[in-house]
Amino acid sequence: MQPAATPRLSRTIVIALGWLGLIFLLAPLAVVFPVSLTPERYLSMPTDSISFQHYAKLISDTRWSSSILTSLWIAVLTTIAATTIGTLCAIGLWRLSGRLTQYLRILLLAPLIVPPIVHALAFYRTWTDFNWLDTISGVVIAHTVLCIPLVLITVSTSLSGFDRRVEQAARSLGASTFTVLRRIVVPNIAPGILAGAAFSFVTSWDEVVTVIFLTSRKVMTMPIVIWNSLSERVDPAVAAISAVMILLTLIAVFLRLSKDRKPQGH
Repeated sequence: MQPAATPRLSRTIVIALGWLGLIFLLAPLAVVFPVSLTPERYLSMPTDSISFQHYAKLISDTRWSSSILTSLWIAVLTTIAATTIGTLCAIGLWRLSGRLTQYLRILLLAPLIVPPIVHALAFYRTWTDFNWLDTISGVVIAHTVLCIPLVLITVSTSLSGFDRRVEQAARSLGASTFTVLRRIVVPNIAPGILAGAAFSFVTSWDEVVTVIFLTSRKVMTMPIVIWNSLSERVDPAVAAISAVMILLTLIAVFLRLSKDRKPQGH
């Protein structure tokens, strides 16, 4: 009786510690929601009443609404460019072999190693010569450079489990290179491509260091507005936009989990 109770007690302790760790990580996020409902013009917990004025401010205030749209537009363009280029680079490196390929892979992954402030300074100096400062295209190109390594990693991981004999069989049956790529390779590595696209979107959406160096007045992204709001005065609208992003993330996770739990064939 005693030996059977010991593993059960250990399992209970592990589960309890896991829940405590989860609560510790999520507790700061839970504070965001009541703070976003404060009727005051500064960060505070609501006492006598609640207000949705800060949520309405995200739409009525052009500074917030335009910055959200700008960030969304930049993130979409960056995702398309980085996913396309990163996928093609991963497939090209996968087809080739040799020491040169390894050097190219390290070169493409270099942006993950260099600190963000070094990126920002390098982009600022280069973009000055090209007259790309304070332009959406300049920010998109910079974000694309930063996001390509993320796509390269996820797509390369999917390609590592792809059987090349399937591609060779399609080529032996007369399929062209483009047909093999479109109908054989891409569908099999679609999870890696989608994962890279998701990472690219989130990275571009949240990126602030490079944008601070590359923009001034014409291009105002949401992270820049949040940064200015926190440096000038702590605007409760920051808590409101944070609550919205948390809710959207939770909805996306729940939708993904519900899709994975659906029985196959239905």
